[in-house]
Amino acid sequence: MVAQKSVRADGARSLAKYLVEEIESGRLPAGHKLPAERELSESFQASRGSVRRVLSNLKEMGLITQVVGSGTFVSEDVERLIPQIEAVHPSVIQTSPAELMEARLLIETQMPSLIVRYATPADFEKMDECIRRSEAATTIEEFEHWDGALHQAFAEATHNSFFLKILELTTQIREEGEWGRLKKNSLTPERRTQYEEQHRNIVSALRDRDERLGRELIEAHLLQVQRNLFGRN
Repeated sequence: MVAQKSVRADGARSLAKYLVEEIESGRLPAGHKLPAERELSESFQASRGSVRRVLSNLKEMGLITQVVGSGTFVSEDVERLIPQIEAVHPSVIQTSPAELMEARLLIETQMPSLIVRYATPADFEKMDECIRRSEAATTIEEFEHWDGALHQAFAEATHNSFFLKILELTTQIREEGEWGRLKKNSLTPERRTQYEEQHRNIVSALRDRDERLGRELIEAHLLQVQRNLFGRN
């Protein structure tokens, strides 16, 4: 509801969805101070005007309060409002992180065959932008956002609506609390560096239209993420 109300840009929709889900889950508790508009704008690649509209919508719903000179805070009354949030913003599906990774290994490894055939220069520019943003991220949450955006860009580059819908669902599940907890516990600086290198290698192979190598690199990347998340050898 928030994302659809006066919000059009992808970045603003992502911001709205992120804030509602973080408040709903309790990861942004009552009284928590939100980042400044400028920081939200940069993190989610949304205009300052779009960020203000998102915050205005949340304020109308009673989820946040704004104090001139002090900032924006999660409402002290948010616990009473959570049932109302859940009524308009239900979870789409209950899937464990382990199930998600098994499905991703089956699905995402099939995308290179379409990407090498149909991806456009604009698709690769979007992948490059996601990589730049993820490497510049200063928090795990921001890195995870752009990591997910990169895999979403892979799906978009297939120009196949089925893959796109599947990856949209994947992104929603990745934003659930259990996934975030596992990622936060497993993402060391060394592993983040490895992921960043793997991302660049995957995009390079896809840009070269090397289907076999692209598939192998995506599979190797997802297997490593799986091992790191669940401590598997």
